[in-house]
Amino acid sequence: MKIAVLPGDGIGTEIVAEAVKVLKVLDLPLELEHAPVGGAAYEASGHPLPDSTLQLAKDADAILFGAVGDWKYDKLDRPLRPEQAILGLRKHLGLFANFRPAICYPELTHASSLKPELVAGLDILIIRELTGDIYFGQPRGRRTAVDGHFPGSEEAFDTMRYSRPEIERIAHVAFQAARKRGRRVTSVDKANVLETFQFWKDVMIEVGAEYPDVELDHMYVDNAAMQLVKAPKRFDVMVTGNMFGDILSDAAAMLTGSIGMLPSASLDKNNKGLYEPSHGSAPDIAGKGIANPLATILSAAMMLKFSLNQPVAAARIESAVAAVLAQGLRTPDIWSEGTQKVGTREMGDAVVSALNAATTMTKTIKG
Repeated sequence: MKIAVLPGDGIGTEIVAEAVKVLKVLDLPLELEHAPVGGAAYEASGHPLPDSTLQLAKDADAILFGAVGDWKYDKLDRPLRPEQAILGLRKHLGLFANFRPAICYPELTHASSLKPELVAGLDILIIRELTGDIYFGQPRGRRTAVDGHFPGSEEAFDTMRYSRPEIERIAHVAFQAARKRGRRVTSVDKANVLETFQFWKDVMIEVGAEYPDVELDHMYVDNAAMQLVKAPKRFDVMVTGNMFGDILSDAAAMLTGSIGMLPSASLDKNNKGLYEPSHGSAPDIAGKGIANPLATILSAAMMLKFSLNQPVAAARIESAVAAVLAQGLRTPDIWSEGTQKVGTREMGDAVVSALNAATTMTKTIKG
């Protein structure tokens, strides 16, 4: 099983190193090959997604990704900025379905920005369409306005668009995921204002008719944002477009205690995927050894489950993370009084120790 390891920039190198450390103790036939991406790749070869890195990603069975970006690249032409690497990978690999689970571990209810009773037992799955919407829509650019309130002035424009097949395939993904959970799908749109999302809603209703065992409701994105902080446990599976999903999933991350706890998977039609934490490269804390690696480690667990058909190994990682949190170990983003503050490397080591301890116990019981 070949894994393309793309650490990227900022804290990406630190957190991916810990996930790799965890993978290596699982005793699985894994081949891990590293390559530069983002700003690191620009520095090395003049492009954020070199042909060699893209080819490795295409050849691999799955991709473990860190994060890209740094403020020092903000003045580069847009095609050369680090963030273009992740957009390019999504486009070239057809990664249209983004899974972002937001789970609040019992030990982290007090780390959430909401009252413990609102987040205790929280388990939401946000499914974000990843290759359409305003992020990729054409035409886009800058021009001199010929109409509007200020004709003759400079303006910038992007185009929001969705085709029927794009909406249908993400709808099927959401309904099928809901069948394995609470059988409820909330489709988030802005159909009262945007024609694109009236079309989205219409198609969702059509596809929903094929899943009579799954309850479908609809919510405007502004109300969905409010409900996430008012009554988050009312949701089971949320499905929405690229831009709304980007915003809502980051909001949901804070319900879990920290965005450093939120893994994600971006899948193609065959379940080949790119796995990354939902947070960014955080250049302000890069190199300080304080970043939370758990989102990346949990992303590696999702990789084993969805792309590599290793559900037992995935469950072992998830159990090890839960065990470490139960021990009271915390990186600074989730630390609170009465818990032990540790760094990036120490947290990774603790997960490895928990995995080894569980393996030893299993062998003892079998023996």
